[in-house]
Amino acid sequence: MSKKSRSKLWFLVHSWLALPIWFFVLIVCVTGTLAVVSQEIVWLANPDIRADKPADDTELLSYDQIIKAMNRAEPDLIVTDLIRHDESHFALMARVTYPDGRAVTVYVNPYTGVIQGISPSFNFEQFTRALHGWWLVPFTNGYSWGWYLVSFLGLPMLASLVTGLVVYKRFWKGFFKPTLRFKHGARIFWGDFHRLSGIWSIWFIAVISITGTWFLIEATLSDNQITISTAPIVPVISRDKVPMSDPGVPAPMMPIDEAIRIATERIPGLETTFITLPSTAYSHLSIGGRGWYPLMFQTAEINPYNGEIASSHLLSDRSALEFVTESMRPLHTGDFGGLWIKLIWAFFGLLLSMMVLSGLLIWSKRTALATLHAFKRNNKAQRQAEHSQATPALQTETPEGIR
Repeated sequence: MSKKSRSKLWFLVHSWLALPIWFFVLIVCVTGTLAVVSQEIVWLANPDIRADKPADDTELLSYDQIIKAMNRAEPDLIVTDLIRHDESHFALMARVTYPDGRAVTVYVNPYTGVIQGISPSFNFEQFTRALHGWWLVPFTNGYSWGWYLVSFLGLPMLASLVTGLVVYKRFWKGFFKPTLRFKHGARIFWGDFHRLSGIWSIWFIAVISITGTWFLIEATLSDNQITISTAPIVPVISRDKVPMSDPGVPAPMMPIDEAIRIATERIPGLETTFITLPSTAYSHLSIGGRGWYPLMFQTAEINPYNGEIASSHLLSDRSALEFVTESMRPLHTGDFGGLWIKLIWAFFGLLLSMMVLSGLLIWSKRTALATLHAFKRNNKAQRQAEHSQATPALQTETPEGIR
């Protein structure tokens, strides 16, 4: 085999070894698309998670009303957290504990306060997000290697976006004269589809690759105990400031709705979609929700006895760097603007998956044909070599006169 033939053979081996990487990228893209709408898929499959109105004019219950309704149904139940979804068709989620030590998350109808069911500890939503985010590799000591493996894909994805724009000259013409040929064979069709979908997905690929790269940086910083957060450390309520109803018995906390009202008046723009009730007599009531900027949450810690705001972490408290880094996750998942944003993210996620698939098909066919041609050339070269070796032998055996 000549030096040139050996070089081509090694290149083909190299190309075939890239096949598992292509499939890995494809699976990550497909599972990411499913993860974006996983909540909606669970909503379709499980009636317990739906927030059905008893009547058209029924209004949402307040947090105090919901807790009272839950305690009427199950007096021994202790509510620790309440979470309202951004979409009104989802049931409210409550984390509760029982006297026997069980701690579960339940679905609560936000219009009636009825407990509709218990959330599984590992449902379809959690499965798809875990499979996409870290390939189900457990977090035993810091971030799992699965997280690093998946988030590392942000770098080659960003590089492929840049190189693709460089290779595809005057790519912007694809916006005005899209080309998708159906009658020129599979190779032409998938090539056109790959280029066309890539053009219209430039913004989405940039968002996914940049945010994915940030997840890699985030894990590296966390595993090295480096933080850029400006969130304050909230001290507990001192013993002398806990009011007593009887000797040794703390006074009951003020109504949750009243504490939220006080906090909302003192912090304009603070919206409450999740609360954490005090776990001890010295703990604060934590409330939070989105503000005018939908990619970040604002939180406040409130004294449950007098409504005093012990601390807060608002948009105005964030550094410029935090504004960027805390926006990464909702930008990656599309979880910041309701159902329509999720559907847009899911559509472009599907388009990105099809881009990877089309690239895989184009690459596989090209590599397979190159491998076939290489074997044909090798067989032809072997036959020629055998023929050239046999010819002198035949000439030696012929009579002297024939020579």
